[in-house]
Amino acid sequence: QVQLVESGGDLVQPGGSLRLSCAASGIIAVINVMGWYRQAPGKERELVATITTGLPANYADGVKGRFTISRDDPKNTVYLQMNSLKPEDTAIYYCYANVRRLTYANFFNYWGQGTQVTVSS
Repeated sequence: QVQLVESGGDLVQPGGSLRLSCAASGIIAVINVMGWYRQAPGKERELVATITTGLPANYADGVKGRFTISRDDPKNTVYLQMNSLKPEDTAIYYCYANVRRLTYANFFNYWGQGTQVTVSS
């Protein structure tokens, strides 16, 4: 099995910064796409940013210029640096990875358990 464990969520004031981390563990052969989604109360889960090694990162319009996604492939870890946070960024942030396990031919999607980010004064 593959597990994704997020960390870094917290309460922060508007204009502040946070860095989320997500480490994938298990018998992993290849990780294709890694990314972050978020879900605010009463809303559907939405894409925040995704990254594929060797390609430009992809960002939601509302976070461009404020958030930066990066990954450390030897560590199977993806990061989300969030700057200039706004109250509307408040949500549960979920890590995502598209993974091929050893001895498997296909890729499968995995999700973390979520980490709470609250932006409030």
